[in-house]
Amino acid sequence: MADKRGVTIRELAQAAGVSIGTVSRALKGQPGLSEQTRSQVLDVAQQLGYDTAKLRTGKPRRILFLYNRSIGSLANNPFYSYVLHGAETACREAGVPLSIMSVLAGDDVASQVRRHESDALLGAGYFDPEAMDAIRRCELPLVLVDHFFPGVRCVNDDNQLGAWLATRHLLDGGARRVAAIFGPLAHHSVSLRAKGFRRALYEAGRLFDPDYEVTLDPALEYRDAGRDAMRRLLALPEPPDAVFAYNDSTAIFAIEFCRERGLRVPEDIRFIGYDDIEEAAHNKPSLSTVKMDKEALGHVAARALIEGDIEPNDASLPVELVVRESSRVGDVDVDVAGAEAAPARKPGRQAAAAKG
Repeated sequence: MADKRGVTIRELAQAAGVSIGTVSRALKGQPGLSEQTRSQVLDVAQQLGYDTAKLRTGKPRRILFLYNRSIGSLANNPFYSYVLHGAETACREAGVPLSIMSVLAGDDVASQVRRHESDALLGAGYFDPEAMDAIRRCELPLVLVDHFFPGVRCVNDDNQLGAWLATRHLLDGGARRVAAIFGPLAHHSVSLRAKGFRRALYEAGRLFDPDYEVTLDPALEYRDAGRDAMRRLLALPEPPDAVFAYNDSTAIFAIEFCRERGLRVPEDIRFIGYDDIEEAAHNKPSLSTVKMDKEALGHVAARALIEGDIEPNDASLPVELVVRESSRVGDVDVDVAGAEAAPARKPGRQAAAAKG
């Protein structure tokens, strides 16, 4: 007898003993399956009374752009504003409407998604496991940007290489005590940037020193958290002479605090950020940073949904070091060409002068 509850594709996959992707291909008549598997899935679907009208055919009718409400409004978040613009451009080119929805822990995501009448989801930024479970229970094609989740199509920049290039730039410029300011390390991009920072120290012969790595206090407002992180670094017995900040906004707040303390940038302390937001070039001093094509992140993710390219994968877009006033050594820029292939060196001690 047919199951009148409204069988989900996940339940159908479990009953047929195959993956959700296999069920989707079988019901859509897509290639890549044996006739035996296809027949098995169709038989189980008929037995359970699966509603095949749930399945999307062709390009999506509407894509829903999801973001974590905890980051604040998109208007005040330069990074995700660019990602959204790239996604909107791809959708406009394909004639697919795009709508926006924020997600917060405890939300009834499924009912909210239904109200948007979307049949594909583009998730931007970090979502905790509870939110990811709620999003995936919608059983719609999903692509993530600036996040990673097993079994999902993801689009990121090369975070680890970018942080390595930034840190290597500071080290090659003669910095002896390189510090870092990070956001929550549970975030995929932040954790990879931390790995890139530590890798650069290791290859330069500096032993990682946890005193020179601080994390933003989540209890503080964003600007206050950046200033507080810099205050903690300057309170060390031997303060850093260079800082890598995991994003540009944090670097700008840290520079602001240093200048209020009478420190000159870059003469007394040098800075480099990440993302190359518009404010980076106009800051005083202008901020060195790691540039990636933020609009391309959204554009690639939206195109993947439009073209049905949602097989699990973690695509990495290229990054580029941009040297400006905040990290310049005299009038000479550090050459980092071919840096990715630089040989490793024996580790020594990070900030040896600080530790005696």
